Amino acid sequence: MNMRTYFADISGQTTPELAQWRLTLYVAGQSPKSLQAFQNLVAICNRHIHGAYFLEIVDLLEDPRLAKADQIFAIPTLVRHVPIPVVKVIGDLSNTERVLAALNLPALTLVAGGTRHIVGMASRCTGDPS
Repeated sequence: MNMRTYFADISGQTTPELAQWRLTLYVAGQSPKSLQAFQNLVAICNRHIHGAYFLEIVDLLEDPRLAKADQIFAIPTLVRHVPIPVVKVIGDLSNTERVLAALNLPALTLVAGGTRHIVGMASRCTGDPS
C-alpha cells in the first residue's frame, strides 16, 4: 500500500472538512518505523473510530518544510486536528492503549458473538506511545 496516497474514509465523505476525525501522519519515507506507524494507525482507526475519518500521510523526506505547520520535531508523529483539541502522538503507535489514551478514545473489548462493549475511556497520557 502506498502511504503517500492513502486517504481513509469509512462513511463515504471524501473531504477533510466533512470528516469527524482528521488525522495527519508525518513520516520519513518508507522507513520501518514509518511503515509500522502507518499500519498501526490504520488498524486503530478501523477498530476504534466509528464514523468518517480522513488520514493524510506527509512524507518529510519529500518536503521537510511541511513539518513547520504542525511543529513536527520527531518522526513518525501523528497529529489529530479534528476533533479538537489538537493532539500529537510520537512513535510507531504500537502501544494501542497509550495511543487510545492520547486520542481520548474508549478502550473496547470483544465478547462472544462479536459484540463490542465500551470498557471505559482510557486516561490521557503523555510521552512516547511506542
